[in-house]
Amino acid sequence: MKNILVIGSVGQIGSELTMELRNRYGNDHVVAGYRRTKPSPELAESGPLEVIDATDVARINDVVKKYNIDTIYNLAALLSAVAEANPQAAWNVGANGVYNVLEVAREHNCAVFLPSSIGAFGLSTPLDNTPQDTIQRPGTMYGVTKVAGELLSDYYFKRFGVDTRGVRYPGIISNVTLPGGGTTDYAVEIFYEAVKTGKFTCPLPKGTFLDMMYMPDALDAAIDLMEADPDKLIHRNCFNISAMSFDPEIVFNAVKKYYPDFIMDYDVDKVKQGIAESWPNKMDDSAAREEWGWNPKWDLDRMTQDMLKVIKEKHEKGLI
Repeated sequence: MKNILVIGSVGQIGSELTMELRNRYGNDHVVAGYRRTKPSPELAESGPLEVIDATDVARINDVVKKYNIDTIYNLAALLSAVAEANPQAAWNVGANGVYNVLEVAREHNCAVFLPSSIGAFGLSTPLDNTPQDTIQRPGTMYGVTKVAGELLSDYYFKRFGVDTRGVRYPGIISNVTLPGGGTTDYAVEIFYEAVKTGKFTCPLPKGTFLDMMYMPDALDAAIDLMEADPDKLIHRNCFNISAMSFDPEIVFNAVKKYYPDFIMDYDVDKVKQGIAESWPNKMDDSAAREEWGWNPKWDLDRMTQDMLKVIKEKHEKGLI
């Protein structure tokens, strides 16, 4: 990777991935592409910045040519709950946008990282130790676009030789970017509310297990996969990756170890509950471990300590 374009650089993953890529490859070699949301001063001032809409293929093409891009990270998407409220827009960004990126990559010989998600699975998928290769019948537009993206990426690799790679992300927990409308967002919000108010109302019911991951591991996965030896990759575009699995009570008790007076109750969101119950409890990520050395570094307790420390510092400074 010499010149990198990140589409969706102000989103939950994109905002931190862009900065990590700049740290590793140099500020001038990583272009932050955004659509509407104003980039942070750090993102805007540390390297090149371009307005890019994943649904505008001509604009993507212009930026790729301008900066001689050889690698594209396409993170543009509407997250699960938001996508259900506007499925037409979700398809346009999550499927048509992927097609546009792949077409530009084909024309300019770019490698492409396209993240998929646990949302690519559905109720007919085995929920425990979900296999790498298994039935995928998602019940959400978000999931449908992720399966479409996986298939399109496989097609462009096999048909045109485009170097496409991707992972199936679990829920991502970050102390930098606030939640953006995902079903797993409660696992971020609970830490903020523990520090700010000492109480939290959970939208998912007790016993709802989901795969989760701390952001530093998510960033490493994206970069490590793109740096991996392509000759060792069998699956390429849809690697299961996981770091931890818990339900609301488990993460509540993890937080309570450090905030003993913290309390949590429930007000179940039926839409989010339905989505969560169709997703894996725990994915089998052995293919990623075997093919490119995936090995997460963060467990629940270590992540909890770090989340609470960072959020407490922000709160004391009046930043949240």
